[in-house]
Amino acid sequence: MNSKALSSQLKDSIPIAELSTEYGGFGVQDTLRTGFTSVQSDLLPSHPLELSEKNFQINQDKVNFSTLRNIQGLHAPLKLQMELRAAKQVQRLPFLQSSNIALDTLRGNECIGFEDILCDPSESELIGEPHMMMEHKLGLL
Repeated sequence: MNSKALSSQLKDSIPIAELSTEYGGFGVQDTLRTGFTSVQSDLLPSHPLELSEKNFQINQDKVNFSTLRNIQGLHAPLKLQMELRAAKQVQRLPFLQSSNIALDTLRGNECIGFEDILCDPSESELIGEPHMMMEHKLGLL
């Protein structure tokens, strides 16, 4: 098959960018990659404090950065934000759970919990197919 015929077939096909990552090529949800759907996640928060609790860490960081700026100047919160951003980018492969110990150290979370020693039961060591997960993360699938 020549390249002109191949390119004309590709023009007539549906572009991959238009397909949602949540749904497969046939319009059916890809449960293996996205998990089961929940009606509760689509609803509004049931309690006024629920939204505040979800944003607790962001609000706490804003207060800490403001206090740090008032005490030490502009350079201190900028340096800390740069270190936090760099620590967030360091992750394990997508099929391995990350402990995020660098973030905990920068934020001052020094308490050792059950999940630090014996692992969180909800995050048991279930490893999927590594090649498939990396291709999905890189956008090849």
